[in-house]
Amino acid sequence: MNSAEHNERIDALETRVAYQDQTIEELNAALTAQWQSIDLLTKKLAMLEEQMRSGSYIADPATERPPPHY
Repeated sequence: MNSAEHNERIDALETRVAYQDQTIEELNAALTAQWQSIDLLTKKLAMLEEQMRSGSYIADPATERPPPHY
């Protein structure tokens, strides 16, 4: 292999590495966003479970309007 072929191979490898670095950064950002969503949903689920256990989800009949057929 001559010097020009080595330079072409090095350029090709550098280009691949640059694209791979970009892809890794994009995947990292997507994964971080997904974990943030998972954390939020986990907290909301825990809150809903606590409401179910405590009975606070039950509507107060005094504040409910009667159904339209009454």
